[in-house]
Amino acid sequence: MGITADPDFLLVEKMRMGNEEAFEAFVTKYYPKILKYCQSHTGDRGYAEDLTQETFVRFFRTLNRYRHYGKAANYLYTIASHVCRDYYRQVKEIPFETLPDASVRPTESPEEQIAVKYALSSLPPELKETAILYFVLELKQRDIARILGIGLPLVKYRIKRARELLSDSFKDDF
Repeated sequence: MGITADPDFLLVEKMRMGNEEAFEAFVTKYYPKILKYCQSHTGDRGYAEDLTQETFVRFFRTLNRYRHYGKAANYLYTIASHVCRDYYRQVKEIPFETLPDASVRPTESPEEQIAVKYALSSLPPELKETAILYFVLELKQRDIARILGIGLPLVKYRIKRARELLSDSFKDDF
């Protein structure tokens, strides 16, 4: 598929020409994914909505400089990652009760849900970021590497290490 046949490329070009419907279609397409990503970081829907809005504001602010090299979602996740890091700088500690529910499966008991939240919160920041992208949002490793601006081997290492630490947490709890 050529770049001109890519729906995101066409949307971006229409947005550059000021097409309001293209802006709306773009936001409609990506808002739920970015919201889920931000909520995985904050655990608070209100903050997540604010961070999601900020992500789109930053994207649209740099629209004229944006170069389409593939998935626009990856670029949005990159921006969202920076927005969430800025949020973390302002809020040093996330209250335990507000940790993300996105990682919790409906079939888990309340005890298991608490264990998952605690395990995610106990990961070092770089592992937590990778774990959320991989385990919660189920992104591909190559996409995670692009979003975080790191090599694929490092992504694989972080996933392996996060899996080990999470596994150790669950051995102690169950």
